[in-house]
Order: sequence, then structure tokens, then C-alpha cells
Amino acid sequence: MNIIRILAVDDHEMTTLGYKFILEDSEFEGFKVHVDTSKTFEEASEKIRQSVNRLPYHIILLDIQLSSNIEHKEKTGEDLGVLAREVSPESKVVFMSSFSDNYRINSIMQSVDPEGYMVKSEIDEASLQAMVKTVTSNPPYYTQKALAAIRKKMANRINLDENDKKILYHLSIGTKTKDMVNHISLSLPTIENRKRHIKALFGIEKQNDQALISEARDRGFI
Repeated sequence: MNIIRILAVDDHEMTTLGYKFILEDSEFEGFKVHVDTSKTFEEASEKIRQSVNRLPYHIILLDIQLSSNIEHKEKTGEDLGVLAREVSPESKVVFMSSFSDNYRINSIMQSVDPEGYMVKSEIDEASLQAMVKTVTSNPPYYTQKALAAIRKKMANRINLDENDKKILYHLSIGTKTKDMVNHISLSLPTIENRKRHIKALFGIEKQNDQALISEARDRGFI
């Protein structure tokens, strides 16, 4: 019988063990599942690289937030997804994250273009089994919240660049405009000008930042 090899990466070991126990105990038509697990970016990247020389993983399951052994340098599941695309292009990539905001999901859609995205609050035994069946035969597979974020973005005809999206994201999490220079490679006057420009695009020129956040959320940017 064919074996579908899966690598599950999450810095919470109980999470990956849960995926492993459920999937290895599930009955699939025509194949069985074997799941390897990793907790850190470095451990997972090494397993991906080693598998290419033997049998590449069919599916790589990634959380966005990962532990890293690299000092002063954060590595995320998104970084690992980009690496997997480079070194193991045959592998299907699926994100399994608690993040359900439009900004994060659509950022990953652009950088990694995964074969699936599952919001953790929507994951259960049935959805895990459905994900494996779909991704191995006819991807992509999205849970409802992920699909809603993608559809909302697709329906929006306004194009914002990456810095504009970062401004909106930081506004949504409470970052003050004057502090955005610590997170975005733009000067404070440029950030303020971009905010005015985005308000004009949204048709809310004379309204405050809270209105901008609300409009951006309605349009699927955050």
C-alpha cells in the first residue's frame, strides 16, 4: 500500500502529536499516512532537506509561529514555507495556524501559494482527513475562515502595495503612527501621506484612523 509521508511542524509538541495520532490511525482509500514531527525552524528545515535526497514529503504542515535556535533572528512558518518551495517543490504545503486575519492569510498566499490553509479553531478529525484527501488529489483545501478571507480579498479591486498593507495591519493591532517607523522602512511623513492616500482610495478622506481600520477590515485587507 502507498505511504503518504507528512511532516508536521509546530512549536507545541502536543499539537503535532495530535495530528500524528489522528492521521496515522485514520483509514484512507489506497494509502496509509506516516507523520514525522518537528518543533523548530532549524529541525524542520533539516528534515525537509534530508528528505529530498531520499523520499520528499508529500505534505508539509506548518504553523506560522515557530521556535528558532538562531539568536536575534526570528524565523516563521512562512519562511519555512518559502524554503520548502525552493528545496522540495514536489511537496504540498499546508498552513495550520491560529491566525485567521485577512492580512496574514493573504500575505502567505502571495509568498508561498500553499495548497491549503486551516485555521486551528476549525480543525478536527474530519477536517484533517478531508485535507489529506483533497491535497493529495485535487488541492487546494481551506477551512471556512481561510476561504472567507481569500474570497473577500479577491472581490476587492483596490490594489495596495506591501507597505500600505503593513500600515493597515499595524493600525489594526494598535501601533501608533509615530511608532510604525520601527516596523516599516518608511519615514514618518511618508507613512502619514500613505494613510491619507489610502483613506482617499476608500472614500473616507475626512474620517479618523478607526474608520480606516473598519473600512480596511470590511474590504479584506486586515
